[in-house]
Amino acid sequence: MPAFEYKAVDRAGRSARGKIDAANEVDLELRLKKMGLDLITSRSLRSHTPTLASGAITRQDLITFCFDLEQVSRAGIPILEGLRDLRDGMENPRFREILTSVLEDIEGGKTLSQALAAFPRVFSAVFASLIRAGELSGTLTEVFENLGGTLKWQDELISQTRRLLVYPALVFVVVLGVLLFLLLYLVPQVTTLLKTMGLALPLQTRILIGLSNFTAAYWPILLFLPVVIAIGISVIVRTNPRGRYWLDYAILRLPVTGAILQKIILARFANFFALMYRSGITILEAVKTSEDIVANRVIAEGLQRAGQQINAGESLSEAFRNLGMFPPLVIRMLRVGESTGALDIALMNITYFYNRDVRDSVDKALKLLEPALTLVLGGMLALILFSVLTPIYDIIGKIRV
Repeated sequence: MPAFEYKAVDRAGRSARGKIDAANEVDLELRLKKMGLDLITSRSLRSHTPTLASGAITRQDLITFCFDLEQVSRAGIPILEGLRDLRDGMENPRFREILTSVLEDIEGGKTLSQALAAFPRVFSAVFASLIRAGELSGTLTEVFENLGGTLKWQDELISQTRRLLVYPALVFVVVLGVLLFLLLYLVPQVTTLLKTMGLALPLQTRILIGLSNFTAAYWPILLFLPVVIAIGISVIVRTNPRGRYWLDYAILRLPVTGAILQKIILARFANFFALMYRSGITILEAVKTSEDIVANRVIAEGLQRAGQQINAGESLSEAFRNLGMFPPLVIRMLRVGESTGALDIALMNITYFYNRDVRDSVDKALKLLEPALTLVLGGMLALILFSVLTPIYDIIGKIRV
């Protein structure tokens, strides 16, 4: 945002000088009037605030944005005034810059949705489409309320996903660290002792010693190989659509977590689809937009096929039933909604169904994962200790004899 050096007078006629950030001279004059000053002269200075490339827009910023504009719209305050107040109170410098550009675009004749669409990395296509639908239907207040609620729901969904994935990742790191310690430190010391005794080693001990030697000799490869594989998969996914498809397919087929992640994706789809439909966006346009929302090529291609079937004359419930991704209860709710003319209510019921299903599935998975991973860790450690201690017990037995 540009900075201005100004000269002004207050209501008593006293002169005042200073510097202030403003989008332009008109905005500068409005800001000074709020301070009880009348502008006399001004001079633009070089902007000293961070550029758009710095900082990050958090979901909490967007939630605050939606809540504030909901209250502005509900109170009947003009959007321009509400945006100015929101920008002046925004702590995030990048978001403040974006809101300044949005204000300038609106003052230049653009609608709010057009101004927001100029920043697709912050305001998604769905976000801008919903705002446009609200402008056309005169329901901006409801749209902002629904968007704020949806963003809060997304926060909860992300939290549930992290709960599902973080614990197994932490356990894996712990298991890997313990195994490396045993293979690189404990096993070589025991091996040296056993070699001096000249004992015949059992098969499991010889395998463990061979694994320890291999790890000690090739640990740099073992350390960087997963990184190289991860980078290779990332490059393939970004450059090859089929590679992205097979990765997404494999993710959905993972044991335990795959089914839950599919439910999470479908829950996100159901939530946004219901929100778009209630905002006045057509079913075909909502299905098309949802292909980008799901962020999974397998489900996105399924939605593309559903859109083609709907375009060919199939009902929404029949198109979704043909996908094979939705449970019978969801298809039944859609069919009832279509037959009664209350499809929006049916879609909101589906959203509630998936929200509860995802929450219950995550809780059950965490309850199963914790003892399962503990058993795996305990079994691996027991196997290593058994392989190490068996020859030592043989030595102790011979000493007693």
